[in-house]
Amino acid sequence: MSVVALAVTGCGDDGSTAAGAGDPSQQDAAGERLTIATTVAPITSIVANIVGDRAEIVGIVPEGTNSHTFEPKPSVAELLSTADVVYINGLKLEDPTRELAEANLKDGAELIELGTKTISEQDYIYDFSFPKEEGKPNPHLWTDPTLARRYAEIVKDDMSDRDPANAAYCATNYDKFSAVIDEFDASMRASFATVEKRELLTYHDAYAYFAKTYDWQVIGAIQVSDFEDPTPSEVADLIDQVKSQGVPAIFGSEVFPSPVLEQIGEEAGVTYVDELRDDDLPAEPGDADHSWLGLMRFNFITMTEALDGNATALRAIEVRNVAPDQALYPQ
Repeated sequence: MSVVALAVTGCGDDGSTAAGAGDPSQQDAAGERLTIATTVAPITSIVANIVGDRAEIVGIVPEGTNSHTFEPKPSVAELLSTADVVYINGLKLEDPTRELAEANLKDGAELIELGTKTISEQDYIYDFSFPKEEGKPNPHLWTDPTLARRYAEIVKDDMSDRDPANAAYCATNYDKFSAVIDEFDASMRASFATVEKRELLTYHDAYAYFAKTYDWQVIGAIQVSDFEDPTPSEVADLIDQVKSQGVPAIFGSEVFPSPVLEQIGEEAGVTYVDELRDDDLPAEPGDADHSWLGLMRFNFITMTEALDGNATALRAIEVRNVAPDQALYPQ
């Protein structure tokens, strides 16, 4: 990705125009502005919902990239060296980016692991793709809206400390975002209540925390911890499991095309849906659907309808950001 020269405002003090927002002369008078770097797109979107257009937020991990294996280019070090704060997921998701950030942070800058701060070690989930013996817990907390809310709260508190004059704007945006999550949560539960078998077989296990909160069962994930395909005997076991569970559909990822999962679907006689998005936002930057909410709504509608449920409540949700999203999302 190209490195962008950044000039950033902080969180504002109200929902309209903060002191100097949109007025370069007043902004310059306010002093040096903050620079925010983020990693995966869902985190970038959550941060943007709290900070709004009062900061220039720059993502690091290109959308559609395997964030587990992404190796940032050396040029990203320049961006990281200008950042006042770097928000990452943590939980071993972006170790190369974390290491690069730690080596290049300027004095006074901080690296904050949102996922690591959200749950305690006793709540880590280890599973098919993330076995405990390898020491890397499942890091996909943001697919659970109740945990995404905590990400937003951490950002709100941190940005308020960094820019106390503008803390009210961050707090207002957080309250709005939290209300959206309450509305979304209610629509999820209404739609999920129509799904007889809330069971997931996926390629990449990104829904472990979601499943725990919303009473789903992850019955398997075919992507093993080294990101290779499972063995023929493991595939045969999964085919038998899908047949015995009687689920109407299994799920792949648009980032991880999987002929093996397609084979399992064919041999088990169930629909193979290869559209789930773990951290690749729908639509294009600038569109309402290109957001954490747009991502989650798309996934949960897809899951509900593929499993013969009624997603009317989810479809009724208006996809929107609570603050202007002018973040840079590398593609």
